[in-house]
Amino acid sequence: MKKKISFSTQGQRADIGEYKINRMLPNRYAKAVGPFVFLDHALLIKHSPDEPIKKVNGSGAHPHRGIATLTYILNGEADHHDSKGHQERVRSGGVQWMKAGNGIIHDEVLNVDPQTTDLLTHAFQFWINLPSKQKAESPEYLPIQASEILQKKLSNEGGWIKVIAGEFENLSSKIPNYSKQLLYHIHLEAGKQFSFSTEKGLEYAAFLPLHNAVINDNEFSKGEFIEFDRNEGTIEINNNTEAGIDIILFGGENYTEPIVAQGPFVMNTQTEIADAYRDFHDGLYGDISYT
Repeated sequence: MKKKISFSTQGQRADIGEYKINRMLPNRYAKAVGPFVFLDHALLIKHSPDEPIKKVNGSGAHPHRGIATLTYILNGEADHHDSKGHQERVRSGGVQWMKAGNGIIHDEVLNVDPQTTDLLTHAFQFWINLPSKQKAESPEYLPIQASEILQKKLSNEGGWIKVIAGEFENLSSKIPNYSKQLLYHIHLEAGKQFSFSTEKGLEYAAFLPLHNAVINDNEFSKGEFIEFDRNEGTIEINNNTEAGIDIILFGGENYTEPIVAQGPFVMNTQTEIADAYRDFHDGLYGDISYT
């Protein structure tokens, strides 16, 4: 039986500086899907060839605590610096995962990828809520280049699926799991169908960044965020267009601890939020070295 659609929404604009962003989660219907408490979609942009390269220079530095950030770069390249000494550049198709744990400051910028000629930038940033135990742990950082992301061809030349987080059949992402989670990028060729049997007790949502699609017999437009009901069942995606389409499917185990979010911090109590701000202002998260 196909899962029912609980709701769909187009999200809200939440531009940050030069970045044009749609905030998909949280929204007026849901605070979280499984462990995912935040999703920003940095819209696909075609840049001018003479546009200056943005530098990581501290202007975008900000703290986090209590979450893991996951930045998936579809087009472009992202430079990352943080207060624990990590410095890395991840190119088109790659992922940056950072466990903020008990506190970190990071700075990242998105530019066009000079190894390509498309002059495009396009990315997602997810926040994964950590269990209380991991909120107290030291920060970690993991860069994953496109060539390291596991991918599987769909049957009947239907397209492919990339496992960004979690598992799919015999594929398992390098990103740590602190609870059951999944994040897939599905590319579906023209006229093809993808069917996925969900797991009991998990929460699921889909996002259509660039294309229309038919999901469980309902037609949705590009830019829509779709959440499914909590009953066990099947998610069926049909591409009735004449070109390939892309779908982001994510979710996981329900987060059972209290969620208190404020600014860049996601904790379990208001007292812990106050502690997070105090420790940040007291300099306990460290400083970024840009050398």
